Amino acid sequence: MTERQERRPSRRMAVVRWTVSVVVIAAAVVVAYTVGRRPSTEAAPTTMSADSTASGGRQTVMLSSADAHRIGVTYAPVTMAAVVRQIRTVGQVSYDEQQVSAIAPKLDGWVDSLFVNYAGQTVRRGDALLTIYAPMAVSAEEELVLARKLRDRVADGTPDARRGADDLLAGARRRLSYWDIPAAEIAQVESTGVVRKELTLRSPVTGVAVQKSVVAGQRIMAGQTLYQIVDLRSVWVQGEVFERDLPAVHLGQEVQATFEALPGVVRTGHITFIDPVINPDTRTARVRVALANGDMALKPGMYATLTASAHEAPNTLSVPRNAVLSTGERNLVFLKRPDGMLEPREVTLGMAGPDRVAVLRGLAMGDTVVATATFLVDAESNLAEAMGGMGNMPGMDMSAPTTSGGKPKVGNPAPMPGMDMSKPSKGGAMPGMDMSKPSKGGAMPGMDMSKPSKGGAMPGMDMSKPKSASGGHR
Repeated sequence: MTERQERRPSRRMAVVRWTVSVVVIAAAVVVAYTVGRRPSTEAAPTTMSADSTASGGRQTVMLSSADAHRIGVTYAPVTMAAVVRQIRTVGQVSYDEQQVSAIAPKLDGWVDSLFVNYAGQTVRRGDALLTIYAPMAVSAEEELVLARKLRDRVADGTPDARRGADDLLAGARRRLSYWDIPAAEIAQVESTGVVRKELTLRSPVTGVAVQKSVVAGQRIMAGQTLYQIVDLRSVWVQGEVFERDLPAVHLGQEVQATFEALPGVVRTGHITFIDPVINPDTRTARVRVALANGDMALKPGMYATLTASAHEAPNTLSVPRNAVLSTGERNLVFLKRPDGMLEPREVTLGMAGPDRVAVLRGLAMGDTVVATATFLVDAESNLAEAMGGMGNMPGMDMSAPTTSGGKPKVGNPAPMPGMDMSKPSKGGAMPGMDMSKPSKGGAMPGMDMSKPSKGGAMPGMDMSKPKSASGGHR
């Protein structure tokens, strides 16, 4: 085979590839031209348009009634209405620290017997807790007996002797009372003259022994805590309130408390303490609510839900909560103007309730705002702003073509310069292109594909090196 015959198949493949590429491009042009000449089915302009007024990068929007109904836009007036804000938080029942008592004897001794044997046992005021042997108490009782006998002996003596005996007897009584020995027991020792080895300690309060730190036979020291007794007829519920909600709570505010363990039970209490320090980790402040617990149904450790209500001033403007669009930097509402345009308006908000939010600045009584689908209106406003910005770019005219009367022009697009678009040529091709009779080799009209040019290029294309200005090759 000659060298020319070997190169022929590769040239034919190149010709086929170029031919397919040209045909695809021509077909795309034909389709684009055909679509451009199709008559428009919408003769009326869109019902959404943008005004030149902007607020915060957003433009006013025109929305027809049909479009508003389709996307769910509704309107609401700006009214004077009381805004009620509810603050909800989770709390936990705990002891009332003002009702906690520690049982700590004021003298040394040894525990002889216990009457309160376990933590959680209920005691009443005056009930015996334990008996102890205290040598100092025994000595004081002996002094009391001797002082009583001395006073009886000097009853017929001089006034100074009687006065001295009375002072000695009063001192013995006082010493025993300082050790929290009941007056009845002191009187019994004094009247009988019998010194007892054991001293009985009794509960000074009514409550529950939540802590027990003593056993029988144990040696105890003065000041050592043996029991901790809490009166649970009054409890605390302590919760955490976020710092943004702190302005809405105050001391003495009424709070409703519900409990998962007590379905349907609602207890009412009042805030007795607000922590003056914010927790830097949770950004909350501790709040304490005091609750009555006469039936002992509330147990320390129970979880509770606290609900407090705060009221804005009754003469404050308010709008539906869904009407406000928060961007992070500002709060916006869309005001419906008398001409039907929706204008984005920046507002300053006050207290927010479940359904309405107070407006401090930006609106007036009687204004009408978009109440629902605010996000969709905002999207249209942002789109109008973006399109307006593109129209301001150099060399770009984004306005619609108009007729001599100023109305939008509807119909076929303007022809390109140098092209006669009035009469399409045969076969539906673009004007000036005759696609009916392909030239030799299946190429496009006007192109001779029979003889490939040098270097395997497409027919009619010289891919050789360009010549320099002097006539030679570069």
